[in-house]
Amino acid sequence: MVEKIYPDANAALEGLLFDGMTIVAGGFGLCGIPETLIDGLLAAVARDLTIISNNAGVDDFGLGLLLRNRQVRRMISSYVGENKEFERQYLAKELELEFCPQGTLAERIRAGGAGIAGFYTRTGVGTLIADGKELKDFNGETYVLETGLVADLAIVKASKADRFGNLVFRKSARNFNPMAATAGRVTVAEVEEIVDAIDPDHVHTPGIFVRRVILATRNEKRIEQRTLSMVA
Repeated sequence: MVEKIYPDANAALEGLLFDGMTIVAGGFGLCGIPETLIDGLLAAVARDLTIISNNAGVDDFGLGLLLRNRQVRRMISSYVGENKEFERQYLAKELELEFCPQGTLAERIRAGGAGIAGFYTRTGVGTLIADGKELKDFNGETYVLETGLVADLAIVKASKADRFGNLVFRKSARNFNPMAATAGRVTVAEVEEIVDAIDPDHVHTPGIFVRRVILATRNEKRIEQRTLSMVA
C-alpha cells in the first residue's frame, strides 16, 4: 500500500509546487479552509499562482495570506467581500479575477473532477458573465457554455481520514471540499483526526482521489462577521 500519511505540510507539498501553477482550494468563507496547507504554501513561496476558490478568506487569514504575500496572480472566485486586500489588488489591476456565479463555480469544479469538459447553464445569460462565451438554445431558452476546471493541486480540509485517504467532512465544512478534492491532478488533505478505519457508508471522498494526508496543526474556528444585538 502506498503511504499517504505525511508528517507535516512542508513534507506533503514537497515536489508538488511550482511558479505559475493552478490550485483549487476547498472551503467557504472561513469554514473548512485548509489553513495548515496554506501555511505550507506561504513557506514554499511559489509565485504567480492561479487560485480557484469561492473566495479568498480575510486579510489576515486563509487565502488572504497568500494575496498579502503577493503569491497570487489570478483568482477564479464568486465572492470578493470580506477581504480588503483582494478588493484593493483587483481595483489596482494588480490581480486578475474571473468572476463566476457560485453555483456555476461549484459545477465547474465538479465537472473538472468528473472529466466533463463543459456544460450549458442559464445562469449568467445576458450578463457580463456570458461575454465571449458560446451560447446555445435548448427548448426555447438560451444557455451559456461553461468549462470544467482542473487544477495542478487540490488542497482540502476534512474532519477525519484513514490511512487509505478516505475523507469525512463535518457539517457545513463539507461545502466546496468534496468537489475540490476530485478536481486536482494531485490532492492533499489536512484533517483534524486520523483514524484506523471509516465505515464505507460514511465516506464523503474516497481515498482514490487523495494522494497525501496530514494532521492539521491549525484548527481555528473564526467568525467572519460577528453581529451582536441588544435586547432592551
